[in-house]
Amino acid sequence: MEGSSAAMDKQDEVNITPGNVDILFKDVMSEDWKLSSEEFLRFPLDPEVENDVRRNVPKSIFSVVNPTQLEGQTSLAGVSVRALNLIDLHPSVASSTRFRDFASGGWVHPGSTPLAHRYGGHQFGWWAEQLGDGRAHLLGHYVNRNGSWWELQLKGSGKTPYSRSGDGRAVIRSSVREFLAAEAMHALGFRTSRSASIVVGEELALRDQFYNGNLKMEKLAVVLRLAPTWFRFGSLEILARRKEIVELQLLLDHIIEKHFKSIAITDPDRYVNLFSKIVEETAEMIAQWQSVGFTHGVMNTDNMSVASVTIDYGPFGFLDAYDPDFIPNSSDDEGMYSYRNQPKVGYNNLQRLADALRPLLSPSQMQQIKHVLAGFHIHFQNAYLQLFARKLGFQNSKIEDETLVQNLLDIMEDTKADLTMTFWEFGNLSVEEIESKKVPKNFWSLPKILKHNKFDSFLSQYKLRLHEDNSNEETRQSIMASANPRYVLRNWIAQQVIEKVEQGNYSELDQVLNILNSPFSTQPIAEKKGFASPPPKWSKTLRVSCSS
Repeated sequence: MEGSSAAMDKQDEVNITPGNVDILFKDVMSEDWKLSSEEFLRFPLDPEVENDVRRNVPKSIFSVVNPTQLEGQTSLAGVSVRALNLIDLHPSVASSTRFRDFASGGWVHPGSTPLAHRYGGHQFGWWAEQLGDGRAHLLGHYVNRNGSWWELQLKGSGKTPYSRSGDGRAVIRSSVREFLAAEAMHALGFRTSRSASIVVGEELALRDQFYNGNLKMEKLAVVLRLAPTWFRFGSLEILARRKEIVELQLLLDHIIEKHFKSIAITDPDRYVNLFSKIVEETAEMIAQWQSVGFTHGVMNTDNMSVASVTIDYGPFGFLDAYDPDFIPNSSDDEGMYSYRNQPKVGYNNLQRLADALRPLLSPSQMQQIKHVLAGFHIHFQNAYLQLFARKLGFQNSKIEDETLVQNLLDIMEDTKADLTMTFWEFGNLSVEEIESKKVPKNFWSLPKILKHNKFDSFLSQYKLRLHEDNSNEETRQSIMASANPRYVLRNWIAQQVIEKVEQGNYSELDQVLNILNSPFSTQPIAEKKGFASPPPKWSKTLRVSCSS
């Protein structure tokens, strides 16, 4: 899809040669590496200076507050070379103590004034009042060599006025999951924040992982993450609900000027046009999630980006066996944020965003907003069908494909076939081999659906559709190879990495990151680790919660 963050990121990736390293890449200590907070300091700022205590913050977009350094010895557990590339940092910078301190909150860049952002949000359907960056610090923005704007943020970096009853910290298990997930989603070609590094400390914090009274001490970590912007639906909601209209307009105009340059800031319908773009791009983002079985787990409005990139990887999960009622978050008792419900929740969240725009819109503009919102389902369906058409090897999508896709998914649900591997195996056999049921012995998911009593009917429909598509076997398999990953970040894979990192072993983190960076290619190390094999039985007992 046009304009995806993944496509834009690839424009920033360059080939490194000995002759151009010094020209293209810098160090955080370099005067030429111009991280800046200037744009954010123009917003209304919290006048209070007691910024490590819980309190209400009125009429402000940010609070100025420094991160809190991790106690004791720190270690750089992992680094994403691809993400560093986006902010013009050479991989060698990761070996410096200064970078480790910068990436964990121990050293503040001269151009940075660390900030905590104030926002609100609807959580599990209810307005939660003031929320904000309770354990994150915005370090500033960086415009790279290609003119791309990236905002740098530390997560797990200490208390702010928005920490509520928390300690402002993040433990290893949630930090490793966020670090890997963002980079894995980017490699799949999807809209996402990015992870530059993860630093682990010796400091411990008390956590009740499943909110059942079983407390334990866990090691802490800090993730340096990047996004085009960290503003959320909830950033606008808090201002509208508190009737802070001047601040609301300031923030909206900043978002348009910096992130939606095709919209004229002088256009009287600019907020309608902004909403239209967000509706379309949010629909595309959720369709991307559905196409690979990604389930966010906490689709609160404070976790929804105005730039329609996936942010805040908490209790997410990728489907193993296809189950539309999959709920990755053990804290989600009612299954509000199940895989099946993601499109519906996205629509509801956009309704909340429309409510936040209301104070700045005329009655006629509100009617336009309602019309735009009504188009969400069409945008979602179009994006969904485009993605699944490619997963099935079609060159183009048709509205009739919806029935074909659903028939296949129904068969997969009945047989508990693995979503990722069924499509991968389907694309690595000819239609003739599938029809004759000549399946290699190491294929373990596709054979499940071949035995279903409705599969032959599906295959007949599929062959007719291929004929209409004028697609030969080579083209079909080529398209499917580019659309169906062999590896995704399954919960059991993440858990193995977490356990290693908790023991001070970081090699597994680097290895898994490298595998996930090339999810469409068969890799010997990944095969040896069983990343494309049936999930181990113990993985069925894994639970993930909002605790971090």
